[in-house]
Amino acid sequence: MRVFAVALVTVLAAWGQFKSTVPLVVAPTTVTDAKGRLIDGLDTSDLILYDNNVAQHAQLDFEVYPISLVVAVQTSLNSEAVLDKLGRSGNLFAQLLAGQGGETAVITFSDQVTLQQDFTTNADDLNKALRNLKVEGTRAVTLEAVNEALRMLSERAPNRRRIVLLVAEKRVRTSTVDLKDVVMATERQNALIYWLTFSPLLTPFTARPKKQNCDKNGRNCEIAPPLDTRVSDPLTALILTTMEVYHLSKPDVSELFTKATGARTMNFLKRSGLEDAIQAVGAEIHRQYILTYQPAAGTPGQFHPIRVEVKGRPDLHARTRAGYWSVQ
Repeated sequence: MRVFAVALVTVLAAWGQFKSTVPLVVAPTTVTDAKGRLIDGLDTSDLILYDNNVAQHAQLDFEVYPISLVVAVQTSLNSEAVLDKLGRSGNLFAQLLAGQGGETAVITFSDQVTLQQDFTTNADDLNKALRNLKVEGTRAVTLEAVNEALRMLSERAPNRRRIVLLVAEKRVRTSTVDLKDVVMATERQNALIYWLTFSPLLTPFTARPKKQNCDKNGRNCEIAPPLDTRVSDPLTALILTTMEVYHLSKPDVSELFTKATGARTMNFLKRSGLEDAIQAVGAEIHRQYILTYQPAAGTPGQFHPIRVEVKGRPDLHARTRAGYWSVQ
């Protein structure tokens, strides 16, 4: 497996960022074939990294460093069915995403951001936090959740790989922070942001039937439909549907964050789709190529787009972060 590491011990404190004396760009890169299958076995001579369309002398890093992962879950009213699915999939986060030596934290967001579980290596603690997720409000302060995840990651040891996994809608409903500032903060930390998205219109209809009005022995229960399907007033149902359709016209921030960091957005509807997505993310982050290089001095504040190609293999696709801002 190829996992994240620091190329030079002298710049550990500048992980994913820059120092004016020794700049270092870190570019986790995923290589796939035409069918989306991960490609292993490439070396430094196979991968060409371009900074502003100029090929760089990049190195592959093979050291093993652990992962710090923040799982950020939307807990607004329209995500009730998703919370049920997550509660039954907790083991996958500890086993597939953080991996050996990794640590995972869980935050939720709706009207505000709430810490549910601080960083832990204990799978039981993680499972408990995910099983206890519940609806907390009606809004979704997504950008504030990303900001909080980045703050938490910034306090971890500098030689750890930083990953945020959002389980949320792909569009922002409410925000008091600037989108550009959050994107820039993400790239400066060299954090990967993966986004598992769901449809607020369709996902509620995949929820498990819930029992209610049981007798004292827990039997002879009535089956209640999912919350979002209990609207009996046609006018109320029309208003709710219209609001969701209007929301679909807003920008897709999930694609913005995942493309900026070189990660992926994946959609799911059922629990099986959620678990497949988690496994796909886990496989990818443990099989990335970690390219590092020292860029030439540039104008402070200037954005440098970067890209990676596989030499002589146009049939392979290399995906990495969009670029970085120079501070020299």
